[in-house]
Amino acid sequence: MPYELYYWDGLQGRGEFIRLALEEAGADYVDVARSDDPGQGISAMMRILKSKSEPYPPFAPPFLKDGDLIISHVANILFYLGPKLNLAPEDEALRLIANGLQLTITDFIAEVHDTHHPIATTQYYEDQKEAAKLRSKDFIEHRMPKFLDYFERILHQKPDGSAHAVGRTLSYVDLSLFQIIEGLRYAFPRATANLAKDYPALQAVHDTVKHRDNIKAYLASDRRLDFNTSGIFRHYPELDQDA
Repeated sequence: MPYELYYWDGLQGRGEFIRLALEEAGADYVDVARSDDPGQGISAMMRILKSKSEPYPPFAPPFLKDGDLIISHVANILFYLGPKLNLAPEDEALRLIANGLQLTITDFIAEVHDTHHPIATTQYYEDQKEAAKLRSKDFIEHRMPKFLDYFERILHQKPDGSAHAVGRTLSYVDLSLFQIIEGLRYAFPRATANLAKDYPALQAVHDTVKHRDNIKAYLASDRRLDFNTSGIFRHYPELDQDA
C-alpha cells in the first residue's frame, strides 16, 4: 500500500521536505491533493482535517497516512519515515540527534516564513510590506547567519566527518538542508551570493544531494514544482537586502 502524503497543491511548502525523502528512497506514494483519482484531491485532505470520527485528526497539513496511521508535522513524519526509508541512522542516539536537527530546521523555516508575513498570515503580503522589509533585514543580518553558522559548525565538528549531517550516511536531514539552501537562494539571491564560500560544508552537502540519481530525476520531473510566491520561500526583490 503506498504512503499517502497530504499537502496543499500548487506549492512546495513544508510538504517538500517529505517529498524529497520519499523520492530519494524510491518509495511508492501518492500526493493526494494533486491527484485526480476518485476519492482524492483537496477534498480528501479536508475530510481528514475536519473529521469528527478520527480520534486525533491533524491540525494542518502536511500529514502522512500509512495504512490506518496518520502522522502530522514534518519532523515527526521524517522521524517515522527515516528508518523505514533507510534515511536515518541505525543508532538510537543518532536518530534522536537527527530529530533535533530537523526540529531546528523547523524553527528556521518558521523564521523564513515570517520574513514575508511578519504580522498576520490572514493578511496579504502587500498589506504588511513595510513590516516585512524590517523583518527581512533582521533575518538577513542576524537570523539566517545564526542558523547557517550552527549547521556549518555541526558539520565541521561532528566526529564522523562532514559529508553528512548525522553519522556517515545520507539521512533525511541532508535532504532538508538541501531544500533550505535551494529555498534561500531563490528567496534571497543577493543575500546568499557568497553562501558557498561562507558555508563550504553546507554547500558540499547540498551538492551531494543534488547529484544523487533519484533526486536528479525528481528535480527534472513535473512532480517538483517551481518555487513561487505562494510557498514558504518567496522572492520579493524589495526584501532581498544586502547582508
